[in-house]
Amino acid sequence: MLIQNWMTTEVITVTPETSLLKIGKLMRDNNVRRLPVLDDKGHVVGIISDRDVRDASPSKATTLDMYEMHYLLAELKAKDIMTPRPFTVKPTDTVEKAAMMMLDNKFGGLPVVEESGRLVGIISDQDVFKALVSITGVREGGIQLGIEITNRPGAMKPIFDLLRAHGARILSVLSANNQDGDRQVFLRLREMESREAEEAVIADVKGHAHLLYWARNEVHLV
Repeated sequence: MLIQNWMTTEVITVTPETSLLKIGKLMRDNNVRRLPVLDDKGHVVGIISDRDVRDASPSKATTLDMYEMHYLLAELKAKDIMTPRPFTVKPTDTVEKAAMMMLDNKFGGLPVVEESGRLVGIISDQDVFKALVSITGVREGGIQLGIEITNRPGAMKPIFDLLRAHGARILSVLSANNQDGDRQVFLRLREMESREAEEAVIADVKGHAHLLYWARNEVHLV
């Protein structure tokens, strides 16, 4: 999954000279939580989050009057509160890489830039969630089977063979190593012609692998 297929391309941006007052209004009006800061060549020089705005804004307990607060908000600029030289990703990087960077660094989003440094989009945690929902096929329903197999070549072949024998159609296959080095595999199958047919598949899979759970509308632990 490439970032260019999931990123948001219509990005609200500001310049280093944009006032805190305008930044706050842009975030509220467009319901965004972060704004890339661009120089006059369209290159990313910083990023501002809604937390940066909150931290820079006067607290509700301030003794400043309305005019003083307005002056302060107008005088503070993006360059004063932004995170300079932010982490970025390229359009041809993978969504998985972006997700790992966001998770490891506790970011909610990353600017997407070309090799030249010019902004072409932004990818957020919401975009990653959309990609996850899409690749799992969960919106298409069906049933999911969670199984555990030995981590060796060809270990899934018997499972795929029995699914083919039942006429089951696979929507998605995801897998991960467990702590013991075995593989946990998560199969989502398209809805079959009857519940009996689905139950026959579940029973057959259980006879050939360690079935962790199966799920239709809710999870059934085995």
